[in-house]
Amino acid sequence: MSEVIRVMVVDDHAIVRRGLLAYVNTVPLFHMIGEAADGEHAIALLKEWHALGQPLPHVVLMDLQMPGMGGIEATGVITRTFPDVKVVVLTSFGEVERVQAALAADAAGYLLKDADPDEVAMAIRAAVTGGMHLNPTIARQLTRRMTAPRVGLTSLTDREREILALLAQGKSNQDIANQLVISERTVRTHVSNVLAKLQLSSRTQAALLAIREGLVTPPS
Repeated sequence: MSEVIRVMVVDDHAIVRRGLLAYVNTVPLFHMIGEAADGEHAIALLKEWHALGQPLPHVVLMDLQMPGMGGIEATGVITRTFPDVKVVVLTSFGEVERVQAALAADAAGYLLKDADPDEVAMAIRAAVTGGMHLNPTIARQLTRRMTAPRVGLTSLTDREREILALLAQGKSNQDIANQLVISERTVRTHVSNVLAKLQLSSRTQAALLAIREGLVTPPS
């Protein structure tokens, strides 16, 4: 794009803000218009600028770990309140759970603080044009997570959850088959799948997990 890209940085470390300000202002058509030390301050500034009719940033570079309102919560508030403002996470934390939480809050990119300056510029430009840039290592982690076999309660089908609940009630395979009007062989297959997905080795373990997770009421 040919117009100036307005950038804001949110980070609780002043030296990081100074460094990003110095870098951004050296990139042609990039201009740093503001900074904040936490999420609450960032949102307050955006609301103030909006009320005064001042231009808002095209992109906010957002740290995650900050005192007070952290980066994920702030990202969600900003993207809901100011849909035209894009948020690119720039943080030291690369855990998949944090990445997924940031993306769920509509972050338009996720970078680690050891990123090259060119990568930061690339992520900012991608966000402005409606794209998304992910740190390559993080992108690989997300791909592995998405393609890995699902495990845990959320991986169970409705039928498997039903059978797990019946297991926790002490029902035998034949009892379950009679109640669900399916063959005992089908029940055995479902039970085997449940144990595999829950990474358990016995019906007793499965029953205890079902009780612990509230799928059934424990016997009195």
